[in-house]
Amino acid sequence: MRSPQLLPFFSLLFIALTSLAQPPNIVILLADDLGWADVGFHADRMKTPHLDALAKGGAELDRFYVCPMCTPTRAATLTGRYPIRFGLARAVIPPWRDYGLDTTEVTMAKALGEVGYAHRGIFGKWHLGHTEKKWHPNARGFTEFRGHYNGAIDYFSLEREGERDWHHNGQPSDQTGYATDLIADAAAAFIQKHAGEEAPYFCYVPFNAPHSPFQAPEEYLKAVTNKSNKVEQTLAAMIHCMDDGIGRILTAVKESGEEDNTMVWFFSDNGGVKKVKSNNRPLRGDKLSAFEGGIRVPACVRWPAGGIPAGSKVTVPLSCMDIFPTVLHLSGVEESAGKPFDGVDVFDVIAGTRKQLERPLFFYHGQSGEEVSAIITAKWKLVIEKGPDLRDGFVKAHQHFLFAIQKDPNEKKDLAKKHPEVVAELAGKLVAWRKLQVANPVPVYGGGKGAFKAPKLWQVRE
Repeated sequence: MRSPQLLPFFSLLFIALTSLAQPPNIVILLADDLGWADVGFHADRMKTPHLDALAKGGAELDRFYVCPMCTPTRAATLTGRYPIRFGLARAVIPPWRDYGLDTTEVTMAKALGEVGYAHRGIFGKWHLGHTEKKWHPNARGFTEFRGHYNGAIDYFSLEREGERDWHHNGQPSDQTGYATDLIADAAAAFIQKHAGEEAPYFCYVPFNAPHSPFQAPEEYLKAVTNKSNKVEQTLAAMIHCMDDGIGRILTAVKESGEEDNTMVWFFSDNGGVKKVKSNNRPLRGDKLSAFEGGIRVPACVRWPAGGIPAGSKVTVPLSCMDIFPTVLHLSGVEESAGKPFDGVDVFDVIAGTRKQLERPLFFYHGQSGEEVSAIITAKWKLVIEKGPDLRDGFVKAHQHFLFAIQKDPNEKKDLAKKHPEVVAELAGKLVAWRKLQVANPVPVYGGGKGAFKAPKLWQVRE
């Protein structure tokens, strides 16, 4: 008979060997413009029971950082790298832009396919290039795509710029319905179809909700009666609908019999928009700012078989860039899938066995031409706004703020005048990082719009 003292060791060994032999299914749920206070596990202004249950069943990621807007966060998540390295940090890709994710960048879908994830689906908003086939999801490692190329489509007509933007793989789809429901149902069907197969699956679900236009099904609008104005009511209805859709996806995971070995991530692509009051409180700032309200978002991760403690909270600063190296390492791969990662494997952090992570995090955008930049370290945060191109150096004309971010997470006390030496040190690091920008980054949002006319059914060129 095996010695009782050895049982825990052999149990841990069995779990480790099993996880190596059977990497987890990966599900990434990405909300669009969801504010810090727009989830029930942060505030009571919105009801999100399914997201609350997901956070309770795993680890809430209390300091999870993304880019200040849509396209860069998607690029950072799927490459594990700062999008400034390949031109996608300055602005989002609008409908009239002939630009996309650099084809030399290896995506998470591509890398997971090479380590045994046979089925890799994306359901929802792509936003990483739509004019040429080389930028299409099916050309970037995904085996199935259902959704829309552009952001801000009409939730009911599925149109952007007067043309239907709804596709299944490389072809326009005549599917009809409310976009959030279509996305959730497609993801649930994908899981139902491929769970139980010998190979694990990867399911990436970038919702368009609750991004504008503010539109919601009538039944959800009627369910929300405690809001002060039409925008707040509609936003709450959109979030309610998305949460129900997430509930259907999580039900599909549970009913598959593989819930324990399915790693589910949830986060928003940036903070809530300024038009909606209180959605990021108590954080300062909104989408398109480098204050916490623009880049620190609600997030959580659950993987029961991996040992992530249920009901835990991770306060170490993490980034959306960390997901790719983390899940790749869980598949037994030690090195980057292509170019070096900027993100790092953080599984020991989310599992609770590591309590700190020493690395700076950088942020930038120039969506309308005016730049916003920031750097976060373990102790400090420097935000730089309203000044000349930072690549030419930090000067007095730059408006800037310094916060002791650990002690002052809501950025109430500017310490820049008190600690000029810290400002100088962090600004130097930020200037060096800004110089990573490639020669031809995506242009500012409005540039080149002119008399743009959308292609029929948003079909892509070869």
